[in-house]
Amino acid sequence: MSKTITGFSKLTKEEKTTWLIKNFLSDYPESKPILNQYLNSNTKLQQLHDEFIENSISNFYLPFAIAPNFIINDNAYVLPMAIEESSVVAAASLVAKFWSKRGGFKAEVLSTTKIGQVHFMYAGAYLNLETYFNSIKPTLLKATESITKNMRKRGGGILDIELRDKTSDLDNYYQLHVTFETKDSMGANFINSCLETIANTFRKDDVEIVMSILSNYIPDCLVKAEVSCNIDDLGENGVEFANKFYQAVQIAHVEPHRAVTHNKGIMNGIDAVVIATGNDFRAVEAGVHAYAAKSGKYKSLSNCSIDNGIFKFWIEIPLALGTVGGLTTLHPISKLSLNLLQNPSAKELMMIVAVAGLAQNFAALKALTTTGIQQGHMKMHLNNILNQLEATKEEKKTLIKTLNNKQITHNIVNNALQQLRIK
Repeated sequence: MSKTITGFSKLTKEEKTTWLIKNFLSDYPESKPILNQYLNSNTKLQQLHDEFIENSISNFYLPFAIAPNFIINDNAYVLPMAIEESSVVAAASLVAKFWSKRGGFKAEVLSTTKIGQVHFMYAGAYLNLETYFNSIKPTLLKATESITKNMRKRGGGILDIELRDKTSDLDNYYQLHVTFETKDSMGANFINSCLETIANTFRKDDVEIVMSILSNYIPDCLVKAEVSCNIDDLGENGVEFANKFYQAVQIAHVEPHRAVTHNKGIMNGIDAVVIATGNDFRAVEAGVHAYAAKSGKYKSLSNCSIDNGIFKFWIEIPLALGTVGGLTTLHPISKLSLNLLQNPSAKELMMIVAVAGLAQNFAALKALTTTGIQQGHMKMHLNNILNQLEATKEEKKTLIKTLNNKQITHNIVNNALQQLRIK
């Protein structure tokens, strides 16, 4: 039996599901009920979800949570977070409360420039290409005026177009390096539309356009977030804690294996807020990790210092985010999330997201250098295992108390549950 199909996208959702089950899920009878139970009973809302992507057959839900008690630049926030990983929201909430009593988080946007490039090949003399570029540059800008009109009204648009010689990296390779300001929009469609228009206008017989596309590496779209306090205000054994914390950050600066896990924890906080607000977490991830390797070696995204009895912890990262357009205005939960954040501008959202990453990193490092990371994880892990074993509410309550601070494995929990039921 052939398991390939022509015209799949033209089938109804029911026909798609029937074909899928017949060919790939015939030994999994629960498949259809599972797919159906995650469809939205609100027909209009389901249609909205179906139109986000192609070949939709159901929905995949993530838990939507909030982390309260964030004080950012003296303003109170509740952060929306969409994530499946245990302890992330709890950790963020605890850190928010901890720093709310020590002045809160401070954040600032350092720059907001975004980048797009027209990549092309040219085998002629560079001087001739440079002369051509200089002569046509005003025409390139003029050609995009109809696209940039509304953006320019909001204070954005094309900032500059540069000709860059990349032949030392690849024979005959050049690029038009275009910088943009997109204000409250993430700007992907705007940037790509401008680039394609520029490419078509720049094109000539001896110039071979390869592609035109925005870059998700945006080292000049930067935001900084930080916390600081007197070491004595860090609590009992503040000096010892601060020194171990500092050492942990330094290790992540010199050891890439640790840096990757260190930065992954930062992205737990960042991605959760980025997803909740309808932004592109894959683009954010790619840009942030590239920035972590900007020196040629992959390093920690966060920094720590101890000077004159003052503990300071900060992060500086590139973030291209939007509060208008795309899912931010289409997805009901994303719209709610932005309302929850008091309808921030793109710059304000950059600061909030950076704070989420810093808070998550502080929580992880605090746990690692004191009690160990597993204590918090094991509580959620135990609860997940009890759910898998279909423990009752009373059984959960008893076993969470009985197994507190003990090693947790599926086998240990299962045996404890069976013993409890025998008793």
